[in-house]
Amino acid sequence: MILYGAGGHGKVICSVLEQLNEPITGIFDDNSMISFLDKYSVLGPYSTNLYANEPIIISVGGNTIRKRLSNKVQHRFGICVSPSSFCDNSIKIGDGSVVLQGSIIQRDTLIGSHVIVNTSASIDHDCIIRDYVHISPGATLCGAVQVDEGTLIGAGATVIQNIRIGKWCVIGAGAVVVKDIPDFSLVTGVPGREIKKLNKNE
Repeated sequence: MILYGAGGHGKVICSVLEQLNEPITGIFDDNSMISFLDKYSVLGPYSTNLYANEPIIISVGGNTIRKRLSNKVQHRFGICVSPSSFCDNSIKIGDGSVVLQGSIIQRDTLIGSHVIVNTSASIDHDCIIRDYVHISPGATLCGAVQVDEGTLIGAGATVIQNIRIGKWCVIGAGAVVVKDIPDFSLVTGVPGREIKKLNKNE
């Protein structure tokens, strides 16, 4: 496996790959000043020709950056699922997605491409998580929740059942979402309220 991104999120993915006994060939990063991430060599900026047959995961936490990088990558994308997570055998996980330690994904949930299900997040039955979403540590999504493209669900946030959250939203840490949320919303509080519209170009 190759990673693209030599920051903190890359460290966590390295930890999961080590648990899986999956060799890490190297890590791309566009910052030429970085030579190593832990014990792994940083290969420099992304190259289509280097280790062309190896799968790659974009190991960047920011949803916008992950989408931009994925559009230029020509390697095939891998998937990384921690052995200490619970993933029902009926779920589907898209290319480039990662499921980190202690997470739970329940029956008939669909996970899109380049999604991060972070440490100890819980996603219940029949949820739909679109591409480039980040479910932060300790967040809870109850049954039949839909989260559209690029949205960030903050650490410890809770979304009750049958809620739809629009694309490119930010749900603040600890928020409790009890009603549908439109696209490009910043939501905080208990219960969660939209406090501003986000820039569509961010």
